[in-house]
Amino acid sequence: MEEKQRIIQELVPGKQITLAHIIANPEPALYEKLGLEADFSADRTAIGVMTVSPAETAIIMADIAMKSAGVRLGFVDRVSGSLIITGSVSAVESSVQAVVTYCENVLGYETVGMTRT
Repeated sequence: MEEKQRIIQELVPGKQITLAHIIANPEPALYEKLGLEADFSADRTAIGVMTVSPAETAIIMADIAMKSAGVRLGFVDRVSGSLIITGSVSAVESSVQAVVTYCENVLGYETVGMTRT
């Protein structure tokens, strides 16, 4: 009889931003599906999506994002480390860059490059 092997997996997160993405001019349906308020009176809108580990850092990221430019907080999850912001393309881009810069330079986190679609 073959003995079963037991495997234990453990997540040991580092200090890192794993996603920093901007969705420029998303379709209105995306806002609806995500449960976000959209202000389509502005001719340009964007959604910023970021993930971080440890997850509690999402709270700090939300604060920095909102203080650095005129963005609205769409969603912050201190359990999964997710953050969604909305606003103009330039405001979302400024906020995401401010968050990445702060986490890298002040908190010593590993970061990823900002991406955009």
